[in-house]
Amino acid sequence: MIADPIFEKALVTGASRGIGAAVVRSLCSRGLEVHALARNDDDLQSVAAETGAQPHKVDVRDVDALRSAIGDLEFDVVVNNAGVLPRVEPFFEHHGDAIDLMVDVNLRAALQVTSLVLPGMIERDRGHIFYLGSIAGRHPTPNLTIYSATKAALHAFAEGLRADLLGSNIRVTVLMPGRVETRLYDGALGGHDAAEQTLYRDFDAVQPHDISAVVNTALDMPPHVDLTTIEVMPTKQVYGGISIAKNI
Repeated sequence: MIADPIFEKALVTGASRGIGAAVVRSLCSRGLEVHALARNDDDLQSVAAETGAQPHKVDVRDVDALRSAIGDLEFDVVVNNAGVLPRVEPFFEHHGDAIDLMVDVNLRAALQVTSLVLPGMIERDRGHIFYLGSIAGRHPTPNLTIYSATKAALHAFAEGLRADLLGSNIRVTVLMPGRVETRLYDGALGGHDAAEQTLYRDFDAVQPHDISAVVNTALDMPPHVDLTTIEVMPTKQVYGGISIAKNI
C-alpha cells in the first residue's frame, strides 16, 4: 500500500510480541516506516524480519538509550505499548523492585518517549500519540493495585496532554482494553499454560490484532476527529457489582 499522505513514520514500544507486534504488522501493512522498539530478544528480530520494521533494541527504562535510539527521528504516529505485570498479589506483599518496574515501564517510559517525540510533532503540527492503558485503570481489582495505579495515571496524563495541545492538530488516544490474550500474565501466573488455564480457556478474549484494528480506526478518522478514550472489552466481560466483607 502507498503510505498515508499525513502519517509516514511510526514508533511502537513493547513491539516484540502481543499487542505491540500486532500494531507493528498493521502499521507496516499501511505502508508506514515503522520503528519497533523492545528489549533485545529473538521475538523482536522475528517481528522485524516478518514486517520490514526497523528494530531498536532498547530497554524503555533507559532514558539515555531511548534518546540515542529515537531522539533524532520524526514520528507521525507513536504507540506507547510497553507494559509489565510481574506480580499478581496484594500491594503489601510487593517488594520495592516490582513497584519500581511497573512505574518505570508502564508510566515513566511513556512520558519519556512522549517528551522525545512531541517537539517535532508540534513543529510540524501533526501527529497521533496512543497510550495502552487498561480497564484496570478505571475499575481497580484486588491484587492489581500498582498496575491499576500506573494505568490510571497514564489516562490522567493523556487527558492533561490533550489540554496542553489544545489548538494543535495532534491527536491523543488512550486505549483501555479489557482481557486481551497476550503474554502479560505469564510470569505472574507461572507460565503461559497456567495463564491460559486461568484467564483464557473457554473464554473469547480480545486478541492483539483486534487492538491493532482499533488503532487503525482511530488513525482513519478525519483530521478534526480525535477518539480520545476507547474501551475495548470482550463481549462477555463486564465490570460492575459490589462485594462487602463483614465480620460475623
